[in-house]
Amino acid sequence: MLSNSCRYGIRAIIYLASQPKSAGKTGIKKISSDLNLPTPFLAKILQQMARQKILSSTKGPHGGFSLFKDPKTITLFDIVISIDGDAIFTSCVMHNGSCAGKKANSKHCPLHDDYDKTRTDLIHLFRQRTIYELVQMAKSTELITI
Repeated sequence: MLSNSCRYGIRAIIYLASQPKSAGKTGIKKISSDLNLPTPFLAKILQQMARQKILSSTKGPHGGFSLFKDPKTITLFDIVISIDGDAIFTSCVMHNGSCAGKKANSKHCPLHDDYDKTRTDLIHLFRQRTIYELVQMAKSTELITI
């Protein structure tokens, strides 16, 4: 459902949000090592989120990544849109393109009505769930390195 890039990005954001504010920036090698993710791939994902103003990035020997925004204001929806775009929320399950893009006189795919409810629920969940909440949930279940 979500790309590996998106799942890695979510894990990295939760990881960064769980770091003490006094820690400042966290280097890419530490993030990738702690999360057991490939460094070059993760670096591209984090740079993409920095361009979207979700993360802050600093180059150099004391550089690294930190959250650009308060984790209470960053939602799963923000991350998914910044990495994967809106296809998961708009695309038809069976056809290319969005269901809204189908011709007015054509029939929807056989899964349209079922998936439309699921899509609505997914959008609601992703818009409501903040990174702050996910960090709190991860701490309570000791899953911070998910």
